[in-house]
Amino acid sequence: MKKNLRIVSAAAAALLAVAPVAASAVSTVNAASITSATQLGKVPTLANGDAVNVKPNVSLNTVHGSIKAAISVSFDATFNGTTATSNFKPGYSNIQLFHGSKEITNLQDVHYLTAGSTYRVVMSHVGLNFGSQNANKEITLTMPEGDFFQLASNNTVTNSRTIKLDQNGTVTLNQVAINVTAKDFANPAVVAWYDRETNVNVTSGNITLDTGKMNVAQFVAAAENKYVARNNAGNKHNSQSSTISYSNNIKEALKAMNIDIDANGWFVAPKSFTFEMTASANNNDASAKLPITVTVPNGKDVTLATVPSQSKTIMHNAYFYDKDAKRVGTDKVTRYNTVTVAMNTTKLANGISYYEVIENGKATGKYINADNIDGTKRTLKHNAYVYKTSKKRANKVVLKKGTEVTTYGGAYTFKNGKKYYKIGADTKKTYVKVANFE
Repeated sequence: MKKNLRIVSAAAAALLAVAPVAASAVSTVNAASITSATQLGKVPTLANGDAVNVKPNVSLNTVHGSIKAAISVSFDATFNGTTATSNFKPGYSNIQLFHGSKEITNLQDVHYLTAGSTYRVVMSHVGLNFGSQNANKEITLTMPEGDFFQLASNNTVTNSRTIKLDQNGTVTLNQVAINVTAKDFANPAVVAWYDRETNVNVTSGNITLDTGKMNVAQFVAAAENKYVARNNAGNKHNSQSSTISYSNNIKEALKAMNIDIDANGWFVAPKSFTFEMTASANNNDASAKLPITVTVPNGKDVTLATVPSQSKTIMHNAYFYDKDAKRVGTDKVTRYNTVTVAMNTTKLANGISYYEVIENGKATGKYINADNIDGTKRTLKHNAYVYKTSKKRANKVVLKKGTEVTTYGGAYTFKNGKKYYKIGADTKKTYVKVANFE
């Protein structure tokens, strides 16, 4: 049976003076990896052995003063609760950087003047290890649009690839490419919203539209005709202007009011509602939100129904995802805090169950992986101790082989380099080695 999962693509960066220029890409991440490697070209042999795990980001550092050039790159994929992090074989794997068709071998070529430009990081002979419990299984890896795999047999480029894991649950990918956009974090310029007519800085807005049935595009056009965002210049060295990208949450705001929107964006407008416009500078990570209240005099009256909800405790740090299982921003709910969610879980596009977050009785369109709340039941393949730290046991309990244990969220990597799952629906430091489930 084929299974679908998402692969992470993440950020890229370059430094100006002592601040970074970075690049970002949309990603769907199910767990974080731990260590990193820094190099372009062939991966060198490192002291810790033949496999080098790298954290889920791509970063480029230009040579400036005492700052040395470096690159790190990786992606993660999660299947059946196991997260595989890309690993590189020394002397065999390769990491390359391209701008268009030109290979960048000197990282000084990535500097603040190229902020907003797209680069491509290409990894060759990349390994993934899903563990022996997934041996010989067939899965489908899916990259975000624009990122891709290149198959060795016929040089076919595709963003979705079906593979069969070997008897150890591993696979080696011929080539993986991640597209990233350079960001100039050294640029202190910030994004701000202005009223087009008065040129006054605003932190909220309002528009009035006189019609019944409307289209989402009409709201966007009305908002952008009245308000504009600008990337204010920084110092003389970093004062280049930036293009602005706009986004909005109109559909989510209407959904929260139980307003149906058809496939072409048409809906019957309520008398009033509020949505947010977000403006992001393409040359750095500066952004600004503008809440806009819309008034439609002849719109329909809407009585907001309260969505049934429940309070749940987060047992593992959890990020927010949208309905397409793509991570929303960088905010997260830290473990042992409570969150209000829907009564039942929902399976998103990646086949994983999530709880929708409820705020003030309204569905938010933000989701939390249910594994971080309810956990996953796993059966021990070996007798297991319960640990407090990498060196200390939490108690004298020995969990017997064949015992079903609930684990919460992705695995933690302790100082000894071994991975552990949190067990026990409490705040006690109780962990079991991942290897005991494999």
